[in-house]
Amino acid sequence: MNHTAELALHTFLQKALAGETIVDEAVIEQVGKDVADAVRKQFSGGPRDEFKLRMSNLGRPTCQLWFEKNDPEDKTPFPPHFLVNMMLGDIVEAMFKGLLRAADVEFTDNEKVVLTLSDGTEIQGEYDMVLDGKVDDVKSASPWSYKNKFKDFETLAQGDSFGYVSQLVGYATAADKEVGGWWVVNKANGEFKYVDAGNVNVDEQLQKIEKTVEYIQSDQPFERCFDAVPETYRKKASGNLVLNSACKFCAYKHKCWPNLTTEPSRVSQAAEKPMVDYVFIGDELASEET
Repeated sequence: MNHTAELALHTFLQKALAGETIVDEAVIEQVGKDVADAVRKQFSGGPRDEFKLRMSNLGRPTCQLWFEKNDPEDKTPFPPHFLVNMMLGDIVEAMFKGLLRAADVEFTDNEKVVLTLSDGTEIQGEYDMVLDGKVDDVKSASPWSYKNKFKDFETLAQGDSFGYVSQLVGYATAADKEVGGWWVVNKANGEFKYVDAGNVNVDEQLQKIEKTVEYIQSDQPFERCFDAVPETYRKKASGNLVLNSACKFCAYKHKCWPNLTTEPSRVSQAAEKPMVDYVFIGDELASEET
């Protein structure tokens, strides 16, 4: 366990399973209120595609932010289930905070903050909680992300295409608090853990934020952040080029790579082949199919 509150939560849940404890009515009412507020936010928040720099997107790749600002018309539309996924995240956060309260873990709830940069630019955001004087975020994760992406801080920071590290640093700096970490909940089975971000280089992240804001606000020409990578199968190159993993969920990947084709893997021998974003098909493989 990476946080003392994890032990408190496990102890409370074990007692609950044994029927040795109950949840206070005030806690239940707060969970209900938090879920109701989340529903209002998701369904009454206005257009989702209106671009502005905010704490939750500051750490995203600058190429993605460039498209968000300058070419939003070519964005791949959100699928209907996107809203369901957002609601699940809100419900997980409300439930998890309720468990913390039930386990007598003291924390300060979410609060809106403003990060003021060196040029006077103000970036708004709302952090999830402050625990032990440190800003923490609550994240719901798929089983794969829970195990692989949120393995530890170093692993997350290396593949942080959603900008979680910069986001957390921005919240903490704006709130004049220490950087905490992430409470991560596996939305498939309810597992949870704490990923400590205490090793983060705050100054480095703030410099990254400054550069991102300068690039976006100065209307500089588009620059692609990631190159295509060679596809491999059983440690051998296939001759094909595929999209960088950091671009997988980008809504502008087809605009950025006009020749991109998403199709079942050309090298996998599995009965149900995974879908792959191909940027280039090698001559040898292409000639075999013609």
